[in-house]
Amino acid sequence: MAIGSLVGAVMFNFNLKAVVLAAVVAHVAAQSPQYGQCGGIGWSGATTCTSGWTCTYSNPYYSQCLPGASTSSTTSKSSTTTSSTTKSTTTTSSTTKSTTTTTTSSTSKSTSTTTSTTSTTSTTSTSPSGTATAGPTGPTLLPNNLWIRAVEAPNFHKYLQSSVSGQPGPAVFGSYTTAAQFQIVNGQLEQQLGGGAVLYLNVTPQNSTTQTYLSTFFSTTAPTTGTWAFQGDGLTWTAPGVSRQNNGAFLACGDATTPSVNINLGAYAYMTPAGCADETLNYYNGATAVN
Repeated sequence: MAIGSLVGAVMFNFNLKAVVLAAVVAHVAAQSPQYGQCGGIGWSGATTCTSGWTCTYSNPYYSQCLPGASTSSTTSKSSTTTSSTTKSTTTTSSTTKSTTTTTTSSTSKSTSTTTSTTSTTSTTSTSPSGTATAGPTGPTLLPNNLWIRAVEAPNFHKYLQSSVSGQPGPAVFGSYTTAAQFQIVNGQLEQQLGGGAVLYLNVTPQNSTTQTYLSTFFSTTAPTTGTWAFQGDGLTWTAPGVSRQNNGAFLACGDATTPSVNINLGAYAYMTPAGCADETLNYYNGATAVN
């Protein structure tokens, strides 16, 4: 009788450890990858990110795993605002002036921003910050490069580019003044940065058959699946296991000025998701990008 009780207790402890281990594995597997989608209207995939990455809101239809916000400034100017029940603002200058202001507030907003003249990292999708007349490689199309732009209203002749000019992050339709230049090399769409450096246009994995679109982002790492190509002058994307009714159909979603670029998994111009517009993308090989 005592031996049977002992065996039962051992089996119970073993089963309990197996359940705990399975729960831990399931939690890790449910995390979105670096630069992957982690939220948004219609999103049914993972909502947490891998260690060191944060699920960052971009627009109602798209949140993305991005590195933590951090910047530094050679002007020695910094601003920090933090509040839960108290809002505090501190401004310090490295010259001879120092001012501290504290105001009591009932807000729950916490913001931390640091700027740098040497390097910048942002966790939000903002308007491109290239120069007034050029993207990361300048205003004149370089040999073997192409501009890529939308050709449908309401984003007619908005150009494919990073949300922050020349930086990894969400892909957007933006102004011709900050247009990026591209090449397709071995099925990869490469944004040219100059000096041989490139950013690869990635597509977030499909996590559910009910998804209507897949978000895109630029990364220093080439994707392991999916093929970009031109059919005539139109841009297409295909991938094993991803069913598409139109390989050249895209969606512009969110912000009206610089909407995000998404792969349309449904029919073109039919049951378009709320907050999105149907788009097709064509290359343009004129000497300069035009509106």
